[in-house]
Amino acid sequence: MLEELVIKDYALIDKLSVHFKDGLNIITGETGAGKSIIVGALSFMLGGKAEIDIIRTGCEEASVSGIIAVGPDNKDVALWLQGKDIAPDDGHIIIRRNLKRSGRGAIYVQDVPVTRNELLELTSYLFDIHGQHEHQALLKKENHRRYLDRFAGIEDQVQAFTTIFLELSEKRKELETSLELEKQRNEKQEILAFAIEEINKANPKPGETAELEAEARKLAEYEKLSTMVMGAADVLVHSDLSVIPLLRKAKTALESASVIDTSLSGLSERFSDLYYELEDASDQLIDYKDSLRFDVNRLEAIEERLTVLFKLKKKYGDSEEAILSYRDQAENELENLAKIEENRALLKDAISKLEQEVSRRASELTAKRQAAATTLASRITQILSTLGMPKAQFVIQVQSKGLNGNAKIIGPYGADDIEFLISANLGEPVKELSKIASGGELSRVMLAIKTVLANTDTVETLVFDEIDTGIGGEVALSVGEHLAQVGKTKQIFCITHLASIAVRADNHLKVEKKIEGDRTVTTLRCLEQSERREEIARMLSGDSAASAALAHADELLSKFNKGRN
Repeated sequence: MLEELVIKDYALIDKLSVHFKDGLNIITGETGAGKSIIVGALSFMLGGKAEIDIIRTGCEEASVSGIIAVGPDNKDVALWLQGKDIAPDDGHIIIRRNLKRSGRGAIYVQDVPVTRNELLELTSYLFDIHGQHEHQALLKKENHRRYLDRFAGIEDQVQAFTTIFLELSEKRKELETSLELEKQRNEKQEILAFAIEEINKANPKPGETAELEAEARKLAEYEKLSTMVMGAADVLVHSDLSVIPLLRKAKTALESASVIDTSLSGLSERFSDLYYELEDASDQLIDYKDSLRFDVNRLEAIEERLTVLFKLKKKYGDSEEAILSYRDQAENELENLAKIEENRALLKDAISKLEQEVSRRASELTAKRQAAATTLASRITQILSTLGMPKAQFVIQVQSKGLNGNAKIIGPYGADDIEFLISANLGEPVKELSKIASGGELSRVMLAIKTVLANTDTVETLVFDEIDTGIGGEVALSVGEHLAQVGKTKQIFCITHLASIAVRADNHLKVEKKIEGDRTVTTLRCLEQSERREEIARMLSGDSAASAALAHADELLSKFNKGRN
């Protein structure tokens, strides 16, 4: 529900802020006062197309914003906001839109920028504007199914159907992928089997390359390594001045001295530890020296093995671990390929069962839609006869989407193409709603639909412009009655020049054009009860002060008991 509308520098509007109520909001005013400007500004805020000539003369930017209360049952809006990560504030959202002289503009929902198409999607769940052939859900064929399904009470059933249909679509895609893979399976199996065999034959070990390269360096530098080790051994053991024999003498001398002077015991122990540690290291060095062997065959074997590992790394990974991981994955994939036939058989069986279920449920939806279509069309036709369209014939066409071979074509919402058709005059064939020439006729059709769907349609705010075009008398009274009826569950904005409709208002607003300084401005304000009386009198006779007109206005207001201002 629209609670507040703020318009700035739009057409003849300097700055305007208006609060609205629920129920039936009637907007009246003299011809040319700017009623269409108000609707235009609202349409602009809701995502309608706009040119820079809407910007007030002398200004650089036009802006319109609105505070909108979102009903807790409007799931479409909740999902849209959730998808954009936008949170309502205590059940309210703020929409802001501006347009600059440069042609650039900006749109925000709360403080989040959105595109015009995104805005149109959001506001289509909140508002219907009728009479200007723009922003009208009724003209969108895809919405006809939603109206019918809501009337039939099968929305949850349709949602469940869609879930199964999407599951079927996924299974079909899986089967298609499986069939495409079958064409490549043999070649893929050969490649995988060869890779597995090649890796298993080579049998790489984690870290093997590093170990082999270290051994290769040792063999390649054998002479240099041997010379260095022999030199170190000579220093420690083999020469007359070797360290270990000299250290042994020092150790023995200190042991004897410590017997005489016990203060040398600690130093003697340290020398003893050094001697035994160095002796142990010397033994290991001697063992290493004795183990040194140069084997030209071993060096060649290492180089050959490194070549094998290098080739494997180029094909399957940059390390032995990566090569082994590739083999494991290849084995899994090869196993899965071997199971394709088995999996495909299971997939075909699942698809067959889902197809039967989808077909059964689609037939159920068709039957319920056909039954509901007859009832809904009859009720709408009946209401239209009281809205100045006595010869109108409203038809809801529920047709099959057709056949694909011997199978019926089924979409995510069933097997039906649903469209609202109308013949506005006797003897004329039914045709698409978009072919209705009169905006007033289209508005009355929507009013009839909304009257029937008042308790099922989630759109909360309806705007009717031109609804009273070409009507009067009893028809006008009936239009007013229907507007009031829908206003019990919806917020209605109706621009009218008929007093018999205006007296039904829960909230009566008047558009006026004034001269302020040297500029013309359009204003919109809520009327007090006394002002309503004068405005109704003006609408009846053109003279708000005429006693007869005022008396008639009093009579109408008293009869319909609709003035709450």
